[in-house]
Amino acid sequence: MSFQGKFVPCVAVLSLLLLVSRGWAAPEFTPAFESLNFKQPVQITYAPGDDSQLFVVEQGGTIKVFDAEPDVKKSREFFDVRKHSSNLFLSGGEQGLLGLAFDPNFAENGYFYLNYTANGPRRTVISKFQLTSDSSGQYQFGGEKILLEINQDYSNHNGGMITFGPDGYLYVGMGDGGSGGDPNHRAQDGQSLLGKMLRITRTGDIPADNPFVEVSDIRDEIWALGLRNPWRFSFDRKTGALWAGDVGQNAVEEVDVIVKGGNYGWRWYEGSQAFKPDVQSENATVIPPVFEYGRDQGQSITGGYVYRGDEFPTLQGLYFFADFVSGRVWALPTDGGDVLIVPSLPNPSGFGEDANGELYALSYTGKVYKLVDR
Repeated sequence: MSFQGKFVPCVAVLSLLLLVSRGWAAPEFTPAFESLNFKQPVQITYAPGDDSQLFVVEQGGTIKVFDAEPDVKKSREFFDVRKHSSNLFLSGGEQGLLGLAFDPNFAENGYFYLNYTANGPRRTVISKFQLTSDSSGQYQFGGEKILLEINQDYSNHNGGMITFGPDGYLYVGMGDGGSGGDPNHRAQDGQSLLGKMLRITRTGDIPADNPFVEVSDIRDEIWALGLRNPWRFSFDRKTGALWAGDVGQNAVEEVDVIVKGGNYGWRWYEGSQAFKPDVQSENATVIPPVFEYGRDQGQSITGGYVYRGDEFPTLQGLYFFADFVSGRVWALPTDGGDVLIVPSLPNPSGFGEDANGELYALSYTGKVYKLVDR
């Protein structure tokens, strides 16, 4: 296959090998918190400054919190966006409450940020709330402050992940607006926020060092472009690298390392394969995926995290990700080497870290799993 345009490799594309190369049995995700069940969970995370609790985002609009103890018996409701927003909440399919990010100074200021779908018109809402009281588990909140609203063309490819980078700015992953094949060519349209990685301040303003601030035909909020649906992404807490799983169209699922100002090629390319190249793509600089797999391995990538915990030293530097449809789980060495095959999970919908960097995975069927090294 020859490529139109110019590709700049950021990490060598790795072939899929069914092997373990480090001389130990494959790591795996084992059931955690056996008494707990969640409804359509999509994210698990922690609040900075608190290593005693974990939070699970349910797509239907609720955030649950529970004590991070193996024998915990129940979770409790932390927040329900349907109760605290005046917007008409919209869920179902790929819509709903899709992302939660706690302010890095949450312990002092109580702020947290949400990514959810609203109707009238259908749009992605990035908004900010404040926890004002949590006495005896009776949570009270300040009003909603909307930072960003982005109209959606269709009901799918909403992206959904939001998280703070090591620079203290809020990163927002946006899909291309939906349908199939990016019919409105949003991912390469500099005036659209769809199909992009965005970067804004905690107040919704534009950081002065965003890559396109001085470029007249590209929106200032954009950090990177040419993405199809970066459903889950994360920062390596050691190196600061931004790893994303970008859901493919008909042939390829891909892992990308997102860099400032990068163009990841959609819809000209699906992974490393040509999709709809055009005259514009001939002179474009496109960054290829660091890893990709075909339809024989899965149909919808769920991006994960680089392991930086202390419990399992041999897992250091492995990027764990999965496929929602096939349930396959992989571990990709960030310093180069063969990808490892990890025992599968039922419909893995999200990954997350606790305060100590230990990794968890969510099954869309309702259970939480924790990474262990066998």
